[in-house]
Amino acid sequence: MFITERGQRFVIPRTELTYPCHVLRMHENAAKAPVDHVMADFEDACPYEFKGESSRATMVEALNKVDFGSKVVTVRPNNIKSKFFLGDIQAIMMGAVDRFHGIILPKTNEPEDIIYLSSLLDSLELEAGWTTKVQIEALIETPLAVVNAYDIAKSSDRMVGLIFGIADFTAAMGVSEMVKSQNKNFHYAKQATAVAAKAAGLHAIDNAYLDLIRRDTSEEEADVIRGDIRKKNEEAAALGMDGTWVIHPQQAEIANEVYSPDDIEVASAKRAVDIYHELGGGAIADPETGEFHDEATIKGKLMLLAKAVQAGTVDPEYLAAQAAKSKEVTGYDILEMMRQVV
Repeated sequence: MFITERGQRFVIPRTELTYPCHVLRMHENAAKAPVDHVMADFEDACPYEFKGESSRATMVEALNKVDFGSKVVTVRPNNIKSKFFLGDIQAIMMGAVDRFHGIILPKTNEPEDIIYLSSLLDSLELEAGWTTKVQIEALIETPLAVVNAYDIAKSSDRMVGLIFGIADFTAAMGVSEMVKSQNKNFHYAKQATAVAAKAAGLHAIDNAYLDLIRRDTSEEEADVIRGDIRKKNEEAAALGMDGTWVIHPQQAEIANEVYSPDDIEVASAKRAVDIYHELGGGAIADPETGEFHDEATIKGKLMLLAKAVQAGTVDPEYLAAQAAKSKEVTGYDILEMMRQVV
């Protein structure tokens, strides 16, 4: 999870909007998008002719001038083996002090990649006079990265999340289909990424859905795409993903909805937690619904309610009080263990 506002706010993103960094208008549009997190891209989305000083100047200008509101603001540099990587990092760290929250490191293959970046950030924060600490999300987009995912997740105290990158992973695996059957074809890799993230107390973000509704798309085709986006994200959420990349604001509403509990789910979870404690805990059945509850199922309800707190539909004080009751009995708070709270 991202810690922002000098430790006063935490964010587990439901939607991370990625966009090219070399056009100022792209930053301005991203700032208006209904997403939790924006990520301006020096890497795959930036044309070769703009790499280097041109894109860096635009990026620094945007970070200093564009009002991104309460969004988490991150930057994806060129990958660590690229000749552009070091210059990208130096430009934003020296030119946009305390103006963004994190780095998304592409092509992360081994924990040493994160260790190197973290050490570099240590030096640049000190030199430039940062008063906040830049956080890191790692892109898991190769077979080697999937194998090393947990070690990557634990490699620095700057780490907050892992992101599954489907395009490069598909290429590395020699597979051509990456849209329609992705949660079947890449079930193992996606869940391995989510498990590694959760084991390290980080959030897990699913890949973007690559089909877009365009001006010439018929309404019938658009409905199919919307349905496919929903299905992809519902399945990813069932694998343990906390959110998803989006490549256009049009994808954000569905994704935000999928990764947020609805009113019925929230009401059911609150009733379960309340009735469980009213009846003294242990293994119980709700006298009205017959639903079975015990300490394990209640912890699941607390995790769901934590997502509702993120979405602004549950009072954080209510959640804290319920989590404290659980901790009093079990000796640990699942929300603290899984870093669902500061």
